[in-house]
Amino acid sequence: MVEPPFTIDLYRLRVLRELADRGTVAATAAALHVTPSAVSQQLATLAREVGAPLLSRDGRGVRLTAQARILLDHASIVHAQLERARADLDAHTGGEVGEVVIGAFASAVTGVVVPALARLRRERPRLRVRVVEAEAPGCFSRLGVGELDVVITVDWRDAPHRTDLRYARRDLLTDPMNVVLPADHPLAGRERLELADLADEPWVAGRSGPCLEVTLAACAEAGFNPEIRHRTDDWTALGAFVGVGAGVALAPSLALPAAPPGTVLRAPAPRPPARRIFLAVRAGAEDSPLLRPVIDALSARP
Repeated sequence: MVEPPFTIDLYRLRVLRELADRGTVAATAAALHVTPSAVSQQLATLAREVGAPLLSRDGRGVRLTAQARILLDHASIVHAQLERARADLDAHTGGEVGEVVIGAFASAVTGVVVPALARLRRERPRLRVRVVEAEAPGCFSRLGVGELDVVITVDWRDAPHRTDLRYARRDLLTDPMNVVLPADHPLAGRERLELADLADEPWVAGRSGPCLEVTLAACAEAGFNPEIRHRTDDWTALGAFVGVGAGVALAPSLALPAAPPGTVLRAPAPRPPARRIFLAVRAGAEDSPLLRPVIDALSARP
């Protein structure tokens, strides 16, 4: 008896990858904008296609089997090869015409993407670039399903690791964090100060995310746990809090290149904490003649 050909639906592989990243069927469904039932059906069909169990019960949830992990390793290679095929097809037309969608967090749009757009308008006038504001981790799901072609994000605790086969990565810049002080603060006259000098101050910080992680890690290294009295993810609001004397803060140079009204910016000694900004594309797509000039323009520093 001749066995039927071994075929796998690529969308179902995407669903399995999302489940591996998200951890639950509900979170996977939300990321893919489908129902949990649809996720379960896709995964059940995929298990039948490959002839192996992909999920096992884990309390009230599920976990991936060893066979599922093996399949995902191969899926990363398959998707990368498909991106290389797309790059070769794009190369046939020279990459002069097409559309590239960039997803970036807000301060990177201003500090990184906009200067790159000016260069691309001069050098690739027929290349259409669209920019959308996109934060991690959702930007990676959108990259994976093709909604975005390039993402610009920050290294953080749950970021994809550098050896992740799904992505090609390029480091862009290290963005130092400055202390934001009220202009009338007793330490405002210092050009540099140590974070330990602010251990007893109330702090303003984000609700979550990479910048909060950098702030907490820097304070811990300085020997204290900050009392975060006000939380906001809006840099204008953070500056306003500090400006009226409601606390002190750490803010990245890209987000606050100049001191907001009523504040001063000071570099912490002996070295400023920093967030590290990088771009990522789907593995294999980095050689696309459409993406290559965009990547180069985003990587260029003044």
